[in-house]
Amino acid sequence: MLTRNCLSLLLWVLFDGGLLTPLQPQPQQTLATEPRENVIHLPGQQSHFHRVKRGWVWNQFFVLEEYMGSEPQYVGKLHSDLDKGEGTVKYTLSGDGAGTVFTIDETTGDIHAIRSLDREEKPFYTLRAQAVDIETRKPLEPESEFIIKVQDINDNEPKFLDGPYIASVPEMSPVGVIRTALPNMDREVKEQYQVLIQAKDMGGQLGGLAGTTIVNITLTDVNDNPPRFPKSIFHLKVPESSPVGSAIGRIRAVDPDFGQNAEIEYNIVPGDGGNLFDIVTDEDTQEGVIKLKKPLDFETKKAYTFKVEASNVHLDHRFHSAGPFKDTATVKISVLDVDEPPVFSKPLYTMEVYEDTPVGTIIGAVTAQDLDVGSSAVRYLIDWKSDGDSYFTIDATEGTIATNELLDRESTAQYNFSIIASKVSNPLLTSRVNILINVLDVNEFPPEISVPYETAVCENAKPGQIIQIVSAADRDLSPAGQQFSFKLSPEAAIKPNFTVRDFRNNTAGIETRRNGYSRRQQELYFLPVVIEDSSYPVQSSTNTMTIRVCRCDSDGTILSCNVEAIFLPVGLSTGALIAILLCIVILLAIVVLYVALRRQKKKDTLMTSKEDIRDNVIHYDDEGGGEEDTQAFDIGALRNPKVIEDNKIRRDIKPDSLCLPRQRQPVEDNTDIRDFINQRLQENDVDPTAPPYDSLATYAYEGNGSVADSLSSIESLTTEADQDYNYLTDWGPRFKVLADMFGEEESYNPDKVT
Repeated sequence: MLTRNCLSLLLWVLFDGGLLTPLQPQPQQTLATEPRENVIHLPGQQSHFHRVKRGWVWNQFFVLEEYMGSEPQYVGKLHSDLDKGEGTVKYTLSGDGAGTVFTIDETTGDIHAIRSLDREEKPFYTLRAQAVDIETRKPLEPESEFIIKVQDINDNEPKFLDGPYIASVPEMSPVGVIRTALPNMDREVKEQYQVLIQAKDMGGQLGGLAGTTIVNITLTDVNDNPPRFPKSIFHLKVPESSPVGSAIGRIRAVDPDFGQNAEIEYNIVPGDGGNLFDIVTDEDTQEGVIKLKKPLDFETKKAYTFKVEASNVHLDHRFHSAGPFKDTATVKISVLDVDEPPVFSKPLYTMEVYEDTPVGTIIGAVTAQDLDVGSSAVRYLIDWKSDGDSYFTIDATEGTIATNELLDRESTAQYNFSIIASKVSNPLLTSRVNILINVLDVNEFPPEISVPYETAVCENAKPGQIIQIVSAADRDLSPAGQQFSFKLSPEAAIKPNFTVRDFRNNTAGIETRRNGYSRRQQELYFLPVVIEDSSYPVQSSTNTMTIRVCRCDSDGTILSCNVEAIFLPVGLSTGALIAILLCIVILLAIVVLYVALRRQKKKDTLMTSKEDIRDNVIHYDDEGGGEEDTQAFDIGALRNPKVIEDNKIRRDIKPDSLCLPRQRQPVEDNTDIRDFINQRLQENDVDPTAPPYDSLATYAYEGNGSVADSLSSIESLTTEADQDYNYLTDWGPRFKVLADMFGEEESYNPDKVT
């Protein structure tokens, strides 16, 4: 380092004194190249567009750090080929530290460092230099970039970074691995040691600088201790109701090692408990967790015994000779009896029943048993939350399932519900099982033609032409291989216009039997098709297909099937057809009106006939003499005794045979008015001489036996003295005035009336 510094100072003296000057340009070097002169020549300009030949050699300077001189430290010199020494060129400096750390003489191009530099703070500076014409202020050449590197000197003592230092030494390490290690170091005895280390710089400008630090040496653990169980037998008690997969106990082996060397793996030695139990390691506590693989049953086995082995996961081959790194212990598990719910014989019951099975038919049964020591009876019920509680019932004691309603497969093909079994001794202990009942289909619905029910035939159709392919649909659940047969109904088989051809693949074709059809003669044909299925019992149905005659082209394409098309060949338009229909409607209305008027005129003629009983109305203008006059009007005249006595035959109808008038039964004195009217009504109903229209029959009859007696004053008592008004006093204070007026004991006094 000192030699290099001296060489730098020597080069500075040589260049500063002008002893060395470059004779010719040399190629450019990289930043890592050491400098050999502190002068940078800037290229000049050539006229007539000649190629510019650059005149500088070095692009980097060197400067010492920690310079303590009184004058600014000389760095180097910039010089341009265009500078003839006449003072017309000005040098400028820019970049890192320009003006603050480095300055340049504008006339000579000398560069100086104006303050002390520290390589540990900044190792180099990048600057840019340029030569400018003083008068025009225009650059004579482009900017040139160069680097000033700070050279290091030995001004810092050695230091230990990030102390204190920690070193790891495996325990049981042999002597000589580390000189400060003690023989037979054991981590389980002492884990950490501290060592003082001194570092000294034997060279440098400032002499032998030294530094000290403390090193903490930590012993790393090795797997040199096997795991050990603290006891040889572990006793566990487990209820038989413990669920599968649950932890039923923990055991632990102790390993004095640390970290991964203390990781222990537990295994069950093949034997009694290998199929029922499993053991895993708890990563946090390094305990062996015993888990249940299968359910326990106290009634089957009450105790289990097996061995567990504990071993290290990570073994160190250097200590294999120390012995096996594992230990074994015995685990004894006692099964505790628990009162358990009854157990069904199957996890799922599947049953089948035909639809329309009579109510009360038993279709299956379920069985559940109490497996505890003290066996208890079992009761069954259907879960009310499911859909089977209304369609099925279960015998609470026997467990038999019966239908409760008629089943329809087309409505519901499957029922899924639950049955609950409970112990009589403890009804809270229940178990549940699912019941799946499939409703089997009964052939109850006949097959039908699937759409369409209507087809068309061309007027120019030929015999034997298939105009429509039909298939069948059955609402029943068709079994595998179901076959449908098609045929024409017997009544339509006589001189048919169409027939049915069965293709024997559950389809049929409608076939024509005539050579052409005419819409003018018949527009629609109705074809009854009989379809039968192959199930038992055989079901069949007759389906009517509508066949419409249409006008087609020569290729069989339908052109028109409506009514208007029939009249188009005649030359009638739609407006003409509407006018014809309106005329027909008007004519029909005139005919109906004429017939109605004729009937009305004939009815008026009958009404004016003198022998019509409805015309026998007696008019009189006689004023009666009051309610006591009983001779002023004889109501018997309304009975028209003349019509009854004449017994003339009706002239408005032609009697089938001459019959004598019926003799009416005499009216009894005690006959009720209702019975009287009903009797007369029956007589008129069976009377052949009665008019064919509604008529009014009047009867002068007053019934007998009224509770209020007669309300007429005709047969009233002649004097008020004959009346007894004492009952008015029993009617209360509202009738007191009337009682006083008509009473016998006390004469009426108006002054006493308030």
